[in-house]
Amino acid sequence: MVEQAAKGGLRRTSRLERALRALLPRRFLVLAAWDSLSWVVALTLSTWVRYEFEVGPIDAIDLLWSIPIVVAIQLVAGTWQGLYLGRWHLGSFEEIAGLLKSVLVASVVLFIANAQVRWVPISVPVISAFVVLVEMAALRYGWRLAIERRKRPDVEAEGSRKAIVFGAGEGAAQLLTAILRDPGSRYVPVAIADDDPAKQHLRLRGIPVRGTREHIAAIARDKEAEALLIAIPSASSAVIRELSDIAIAARLEVAVLPPVSELLGGQVGVGDVRPLSDDDLLGRHAVDTDVDAIASYLRGRVVLVTGAGGSIGSELCRQIMRFDPAELVLLDHDESAIHACQLSLDGRGLLDSPNLVVADIRDRDRVFEVFEQWQPDVVFHAAALKHVPLLEMHPDEAMKTNVWGTQHCLEAASKVGVERFVNISTDKAADPVNVLGRSKRVAEQLTAGMAERASGHYLSVRFGNVLGSRGSVLTAFRQQIDHGGPVTVTDPATTRYFMTVREAVQLVIQAGAIGEAGEVLVLDMGTPVRIADVAERMVAAAPRRVKIVYTGLRPGEKLHEVLFGSDEVGERREHPLITHVAVDPLDAPPIEVLDLTR
Repeated sequence: MVEQAAKGGLRRTSRLERALRALLPRRFLVLAAWDSLSWVVALTLSTWVRYEFEVGPIDAIDLLWSIPIVVAIQLVAGTWQGLYLGRWHLGSFEEIAGLLKSVLVASVVLFIANAQVRWVPISVPVISAFVVLVEMAALRYGWRLAIERRKRPDVEAEGSRKAIVFGAGEGAAQLLTAILRDPGSRYVPVAIADDDPAKQHLRLRGIPVRGTREHIAAIARDKEAEALLIAIPSASSAVIRELSDIAIAARLEVAVLPPVSELLGGQVGVGDVRPLSDDDLLGRHAVDTDVDAIASYLRGRVVLVTGAGGSIGSELCRQIMRFDPAELVLLDHDESAIHACQLSLDGRGLLDSPNLVVADIRDRDRVFEVFEQWQPDVVFHAAALKHVPLLEMHPDEAMKTNVWGTQHCLEAASKVGVERFVNISTDKAADPVNVLGRSKRVAEQLTAGMAERASGHYLSVRFGNVLGSRGSVLTAFRQQIDHGGPVTVTDPATTRYFMTVREAVQLVIQAGAIGEAGEVLVLDMGTPVRIADVAERMVAAAPRRVKIVYTGLRPGEKLHEVLFGSDEVGERREHPLITHVAVDPLDAPPIEVLDLTR
């Protein structure tokens, strides 16, 4: 019997589904017929109610005269509002608004005509308007609800996973709507968690809020959930790290919505949900950019980027292109890196454009030749050697590139009258203890020195570790995990600042707009992160067990990086994430005798 009932239920569901599909192409005829019938029912019912449910006083002939008139007006007004032309999604707010306007027009015309002829009591058109609006909206909403219920993902389907959604805001509402309209979604939402006490009794798309982040593990056990979807596009990396730790402890798969800036049109879709990335865990910062200020110094200008093939330089090029420069010159000594950068900019990578310049900033004559040829208005100097252990072994190479190379670019820029020169520095230049830090500190001082002698704006921008850059510690961790370990960490207490390359470059360009000549502008990197915590989190999420080995600090490495030197005093004047710091200028001393090793 149960089996037969189940089979019968399946047949009934199938018939309903077929009926809905069959009606869809004729939807507008069905809606027009229903709206006409709604007026018939509404007028009849309202007249009956007006006469206190007595049939005797009703004049059927007069009532019948009013029906075709109001139906005709409804069809004309509804067509004018697009109700029967497919202008709106079924049951949408826009369609209901059009419905309200058409009913208002029809009822007002009926009221005026009835006041002259008195087919029905004067109150009937008013009562009918409310009744007919409910009838029309009920069909549309019910039809839409039936269609959407047929589209809901099946929790019993192969590969589907019950999911808890964290966040009950607009992002979660859009995500739930997208999931529940996608029969192929691998996630089936079963509960929502949110820290806002005011949302603890809320339901979104029929899914209830069951508690806060502290209740996630209990909700997972109760609902047999297998995944946690973090549906807060604006969530900071600190929030995501905490939620990730909770999910890992509850043995939940974690997925996240990307930041708002990465969402197409700001709208959330099922395809936007993705696994956690390093950027999510470590680098989400709320960056507010003054686009007008940036555009004013980049639009229509010749912009030259040194080190254009590197992780910072290539992202600089991609973001600068948004502001429509007259020309963007890509300078790098690595031809393969230039090719990759051009490919990311135009999708072709044919290496046939004259603005692709192969040059080494160590070569003074070549640097002057390039600057003379292109006469840049703005220069972003991102070319540098950056790996601490290697430069500790080869300090002369740091001198040649980071110091002499910077000096060559500064002198060439001064000669051709560059308006704005932005030197990309590092947090290791603050109270430097290694070759890299000392070389970049000298580069900052040389830039400040040129600011005193040249007519343009010469300034430096200093920030910490950039996620996604080549040779990053996280890249090393991931490769070590892929090879079965061990994951090597220098010291359990080591901390570092992190920011995504996109966010860092966004602030670099902003700093170029607001920085005064000779300053070092320091980007706010958020709270420093303990490297051991990062390693432990990555190992916990790995498919197999991997050991963590502590190797001790290497020569030239700090336990904790700082963004400001002990003698530096910063001031935030124009942007909440950018601090202005004065630096002692260096007027081209005998650099060849500087010892970067001490």
